[in-house]
Amino acid sequence: MSDKPVVPDSDAGSSAPTVPPEQPNQPDAKQRRWRPSRRGFLIGLGVVGGGLALGYVYGVPWVRLRLAGVFEGAEGPPGSYPEDPSAWFEVLPDSRVRLYLMKVEMGQGVHTSLAQVAAEELGIAWEDIDVAQASTSREMGSSLMTSGSSSVSTVFEPLLAAAATFRAMLTGEAAAILGVPAEEVVISGRTFATQQNPARQVDFYTVATGKDEWEVPKEPVPVKNWREYKVIGQPIERVDIPAKVTGRAVYGMDARLEGMKYGAVVRPPTISAAVKSLGAGKAPEMPGVVKVVVEGDFAGVVADSRPEAYAAVAQMSSEWDEGHRWQQAELEAIVTVGNGSGIAIQDVGNAARLLEEQTSVTAEYRTPFAIHTPLEAQAALADVQADRVRIWCSTQGQGFVRGEVAKALGVDETIVEIIPTYLGGGYGRKAGWEVAIEAARLAKAAGVPVHVGWSRADDMRYGYFRPMTHHKLYGRVDSEGNLLAIEHRQASGDVAFDFLPPFMSTVMGADFGAYRGATIRYDVPNKRTVAWRCKLPLRTGWWRGLGLLANTFAVESFMDELAVAAGIDPLAFRLRNLNDDGDSGRLKKVLQAAADLGTWNTPPAAGRARGIAGTIDVGTAVGMVAEVSVDQATGKIRVHKVSAAMDCGLTVNPDGAKAQVEGNIMWGVSSALLEEMTVENGQIVPANFDKYPLLTMKEAPAVQVVLLEAGDGKPRGVGEPPIGPVVPAIANAVFALTGKRLYQLPMNELRVKATIG
Repeated sequence: MSDKPVVPDSDAGSSAPTVPPEQPNQPDAKQRRWRPSRRGFLIGLGVVGGGLALGYVYGVPWVRLRLAGVFEGAEGPPGSYPEDPSAWFEVLPDSRVRLYLMKVEMGQGVHTSLAQVAAEELGIAWEDIDVAQASTSREMGSSLMTSGSSSVSTVFEPLLAAAATFRAMLTGEAAAILGVPAEEVVISGRTFATQQNPARQVDFYTVATGKDEWEVPKEPVPVKNWREYKVIGQPIERVDIPAKVTGRAVYGMDARLEGMKYGAVVRPPTISAAVKSLGAGKAPEMPGVVKVVVEGDFAGVVADSRPEAYAAVAQMSSEWDEGHRWQQAELEAIVTVGNGSGIAIQDVGNAARLLEEQTSVTAEYRTPFAIHTPLEAQAALADVQADRVRIWCSTQGQGFVRGEVAKALGVDETIVEIIPTYLGGGYGRKAGWEVAIEAARLAKAAGVPVHVGWSRADDMRYGYFRPMTHHKLYGRVDSEGNLLAIEHRQASGDVAFDFLPPFMSTVMGADFGAYRGATIRYDVPNKRTVAWRCKLPLRTGWWRGLGLLANTFAVESFMDELAVAAGIDPLAFRLRNLNDDGDSGRLKKVLQAAADLGTWNTPPAAGRARGIAGTIDVGTAVGMVAEVSVDQATGKIRVHKVSAAMDCGLTVNPDGAKAQVEGNIMWGVSSALLEEMTVENGQIVPANFDKYPLLTMKEAPAVQVVLLEAGDGKPRGVGEPPIGPVVPAIANAVFALTGKRLYQLPMNELRVKATIG
């Protein structure tokens, strides 16, 4: 059997077509030994470990409040980055520089943005940098997860430092070869030249291969001042687009090895089902079957084609204890504020006392379960040998996948290599590892490489979901529109805890993923947020923005209700309760900028109204104005236009940043008006898009985006913050138009008709 995959072999660290895509298999430079210094590029888990110790001194509630504050302002998951510059860079034989990245490309454009960062500090031309996806076999630190809107913001400084070090080391060696001081050496195309005589040159590859051992400078190499950037900040075209539009990009569903087979596994009939027995049944007699696998509570088929695998697995015998047949109403009763014990995650002043004395407004909001629905379903190709396990996988979390596959196979993690491919959408769902384990177990049993690609029904019913939420808010305003006190009580299923060590839930009490966006960011002297963790019988987990969509819907809808109670314009009310400093000032600016862009102070067209909302998330401020109409006969809401302003700090690629806002708006409109997953008789109801509609092109609003900058040279997250304000801006516009408020998502025709009559 040939061992040559369709995707480039991962020994070089690349698992997807590199850039330019015309040369995806460019041979790598000879590996060199580097002596890294002790200075590191790290973001540690020390805050959690410290929290455990502080709990004994100050008490658990105090620690939980402090940790909640840390996670509320966090700009990415904890992790470390490589000190060795050769982990990031290699010089190719044609003297281009290859950049290896631990972050995956799933359509968000991070490979382009990070390549801009590297090219900026290396001082080379844009066309002279090549981008490759690193597999887990390359020492890229512990940040092997692409999530939390953190790829650019957390990699930015380590990558700058690594690029500066790499450039300085090569420059020093070039100076030695040319016989001039290092300060007289300049980069000229793919060569180093002398300032005095540009004809005296040595190319990058000759320099890089000129010695066997390199010494990292003892002192940090200075990086360029951000005000001097020439590549960063430019709207450079995405590096992944040529391969994608020509069909040469390799996704998880595309991964192939010669001689590989296809796998499918038996699925449970209900969300609470437990296996009684599994057997081969008639599967061995089906056409194309290579192997029938029954191992404890795992059963599947390996066949010559995917259709044959699906047909055969349907003929396997299985007996189940189907468990309790859960109904939607039962699950909503579980996810209700007051069930269990609430954990205070924000407590400033004395909101409880003031609200007990006098409450101006109270309100309740609910959001439903939702399904990720990436265009590409779960997919993995596994090749399991005695001494080496390789898995090509559409994954956001190659580090998680490596560990879980090793456990499932009972092998040492060091022999497992996860090779991330391009992702056909992620949104948090591709952080899972189920499909990789299925492919690995089937491949091990069959003794051949096996590809498992989930069907759309599998992807919709057997993954994890956005949890439903329940919110109660209480507020008090004075006659001048000053917000005196506010309390947000929030209940949700888990988002992060199922993926993290058990001690995290013990330390924190409430799931930081579920309460993302729940705290009050306005300048209120008395504010409190309490989160309830609700244990559900079905799996909920990572989602785009985590809890940001649901929590911002509740908080920003309630801010409008408070504005109405105070008799003040919703924009003026928000601006009145924000100051001009720090994040508060940035939120104030984006709200005003969105209002200006959306012509807030001019009358909308007849039959339309506007709503406004804003948020601060992972250090990024976003404001939005939505313009809507409502068909009185059908109850259908139409979102005509959304105007957005975002301050994500230093913008590496303005086109990419705007595209992320636009994508979030489409996702948010779909969530606001259409998307809802329900449970009936213990089963997930939607199995395809016929019962889970998404926003279509003809329903898409016009979008305007303006970018502001904090002016400190620091990039912040972009991928998820814009999801927050979309839904409340629409809900607030509907109220402005109809005088009726919608408290439950999605705001579909039935709910609108029931509310506005």
